[in-house]
Amino acid sequence: MQVSVETTQGLERKMTIAVPREQVDTAVNARLQEAARNVKLNGFRKGKVPFKVVKSKYGKGVRQEVVGEMMSQSFYEAINQQSLKPAGQPTIDPTNLEEGGDLEFVAIFEVYPEIALPDFSKLKVERLSAQLTDSDIDEMIVTLRKQRQTWEVVERAAAAQDRVNIDYIGRLDGEEFEGGKASGTNLLLGSESMIPGFEAGIEGKNPTDNFRFKVKFPAEYHSKELAGKEVEFEITLNSVSEQVLPEVDEVFFKSFGVEEGGLEAFREEISNNMRREMKTASRNKLKTKVMDALVDAVDVAVPDALVVAEISQLRQQALQQMGGGQNLDPTMLPDELFRDQARRRVLLGLLLGEVIQQQSLAADPAKVRESVEELAATYESPDDVINWYYGNKEQLATIESAVLEDQVFDYIVEQSEVNDRQVTYQEVIQPEAKSADKDKSKSKS
Repeated sequence: MQVSVETTQGLERKMTIAVPREQVDTAVNARLQEAARNVKLNGFRKGKVPFKVVKSKYGKGVRQEVVGEMMSQSFYEAINQQSLKPAGQPTIDPTNLEEGGDLEFVAIFEVYPEIALPDFSKLKVERLSAQLTDSDIDEMIVTLRKQRQTWEVVERAAAAQDRVNIDYIGRLDGEEFEGGKASGTNLLLGSESMIPGFEAGIEGKNPTDNFRFKVKFPAEYHSKELAGKEVEFEITLNSVSEQVLPEVDEVFFKSFGVEEGGLEAFREEISNNMRREMKTASRNKLKTKVMDALVDAVDVAVPDALVVAEISQLRQQALQQMGGGQNLDPTMLPDELFRDQARRRVLLGLLLGEVIQQQSLAADPAKVRESVEELAATYESPDDVINWYYGNKEQLATIESAVLEDQVFDYIVEQSEVNDRQVTYQEVIQPEAKSADKDKSKSKS
């Protein structure tokens, strides 16, 4: 087998392969002889059909099948011979398939890039931490009470934080517009779920009042017919309900699983949960910052084939979130919507993979067991869940992958310069606004 490789551009390689005619003919004849033992043709007993007859009838199809297999086999033998690591599937273009000649074809593919890891000691990241205060716990109790809130109809004017039930009709230049009419709709005043001015126009009104007011749609409103236009709404206020929070008592405590110990035990349970949440949030934010710093510290060409595969996966996830992915046209989510995120994920995968290889890291069985037990603890029969994971290789591999990623993260953090900053509990747990993708300035190869 003759093999030649040339670099076309970036990570793309063009490999030309020639397989000797004798090798192809030998493989085709062997396949035909094997077929001859089982062929049934009128006038011949099974296995007694002359080889020439078999070749005449099946030779073309068998050769096509064998040639396809040989191109695939020869390609993988060639990349091993040339010590190449292809990223994604190759595009194979036959240049000579004629019987009586050598089998020749060209394979176009990308290779994995050479990864030069940065000096982790030069990575500077910030870790957020906070001291949990009594006021933090008080605020959490208020939040939990709101989760258990009920509504009580009142006979007074509507005010902020009340829930109102309304009928409304919207008119543009005196004519009702599409989507501007509803009956028996509940609305929380102050939620800002309606266009600016709508909720404020209801405050101060009493049950059974019928009234009108004008508001202006935002200039960037999704409906071009209404964007920036002033409209009039006619409102009928059916009822006003005020928020009723549950008492902080034994019944309330038991609804959160605290059977004994009263308020003190309840606050202790809450504080423990808040500390766990804060620890997880702080770690996740640090992880994001470390990964951002890692990406910023390298300039590595990323195989397009891997980016395209990642885009497909991200699109599928998005479709699932939009409604199960059923009856949704994938083309409604173009590739460019996911390209930067896909490139970053592929690049991180390459970098973390290089760390794993260089440091010979493997998932710690004890940490894998700990992760499985933490997951199982949320179920009624933890032991059954643990046994299920350890009896299911694919599911266990998912846990092992996550544990290994955490180990890589811990290794990088240990080498990095980490500065701790004290903030409030809320600052630690609140999601960070998505920053503009920093990869845009890097080469997209």
